[in-house]
Amino acid sequence: MAETPVIVLDGAEGRDLTKLDEFRAVGGYAQLERARGMAPADIINELNTANLRGRGGAFFPTGKKMQFIPPMEQIPKPHYVCVNADESEPGTFKDREIMQRVPHRLIEGSLIAAYAIDSQHVFIYIRGEYLAEFEVLRAALDEARDAGLLGGVTVVLHRGAGAYICGEESGLLESLEGKRGQARSRPPFPAVSGLYASPTLINNVETLATIPKVLEMGGAEYAKIGAPPDSTGTRLFCLSGNVVRGGNYELPMGITIGELIYDVGGGMKDGRPLKAVIPGGSSFPILTAGQIDTRLTYDEMAKVGTFLGSGVVIAIDDRCCIVQLGLRVAQFYMHESCGKCTPCREGTRWLVQILEKVEAGEAEQSELDLLLSVCDRILGKCLCPLGDAAAMPIASYVDKFRDEFQRHVDERGCPFGGESSLEGLFAPVDQHTHHPVAADVPA
Repeated sequence: MAETPVIVLDGAEGRDLTKLDEFRAVGGYAQLERARGMAPADIINELNTANLRGRGGAFFPTGKKMQFIPPMEQIPKPHYVCVNADESEPGTFKDREIMQRVPHRLIEGSLIAAYAIDSQHVFIYIRGEYLAEFEVLRAALDEARDAGLLGGVTVVLHRGAGAYICGEESGLLESLEGKRGQARSRPPFPAVSGLYASPTLINNVETLATIPKVLEMGGAEYAKIGAPPDSTGTRLFCLSGNVVRGGNYELPMGITIGELIYDVGGGMKDGRPLKAVIPGGSSFPILTAGQIDTRLTYDEMAKVGTFLGSGVVIAIDDRCCIVQLGLRVAQFYMHESCGKCTPCREGTRWLVQILEKVEAGEAEQSELDLLLSVCDRILGKCLCPLGDAAAMPIASYVDKFRDEFQRHVDERGCPFGGESSLEGLFAPVDQHTHHPVAADVPA
């Protein structure tokens, strides 16, 4: 593979980039100073030229999202920048590393975004469990404030309360306003009526942390990295599962799943066969071992029926029971449903009940078709993507591994005997409370 430009982590050997002086020594905040001398429209044009797209999962063009923010004279209300640092998608652990290792890169990118949309207010909504990351980010923010780098912008760190739904942008806004984290009906969209019913830009940590590097390189040069035209630049890929070297890897978009697992991650532990890959995060359709030549781009992942998501690749070996995997995924989303939508509230519970019967060998043949029917009744019928996040993967498990589900029915029990490589991949869930009993985040 060609040498990869370091876009996000900017790891300078021997330097502690959590410290302001060390960060400035490698060019930190230079692009913020430069941006404040540019016209906001020119900043947005650079992002559009780079085709920088959201790194949180939706993959929406960052510059275009900024252009949706109406001018102050059109809607005379404050403009807000909200940083989605909730990172609650199972299998995702990249934003936490950015905040731990280069917090000033996030702050710089957030301030540039604020300048581009004429905002004086930045809110960083950070996952409540990320205490260490919060402390690092707070110390960095204090340094930046004391150095006069905020330029009159108020930056607020807000710790979330540990709900998956608050990673969804409208649920995040509700929580930030002090309300229960639940999805909002749309329209209106956040760009017009977001935080406090005012125009709001919402981006995730990796997206904003990339902005300074785009300005430094220039949009046209950035657009040459990766797999133009749709998937430019680098991504932080979160590799985990039954691999030798799991972790975060910043690589050009367009690398194949197989290259990431075998060339970068060292292959499967103990040389075991690869059975399946969960791409994007636990909420996306699964891929089989025969699909690992797929390139990690938006278009090519869509062609095989799944999504690039937040850059997750979870490699699963031959010991994994797919039914057990489906049960744990369904339990997670049932527990995390906010309960506002009937298809999600009731449908996720149905999925769990049916999968529990299949795993226990108590399901009838008709219940396999019922499982898919429940997925159909959830998909596209909820206020936010959480319902889809439960139904899409389950439907794909049945589609790709129907024979394994069938064996559970025919053999009246789990052919894996309840033992599988899932331990350490997805946290088991207490069968009475349905609460996760361990975290699925690599140390």
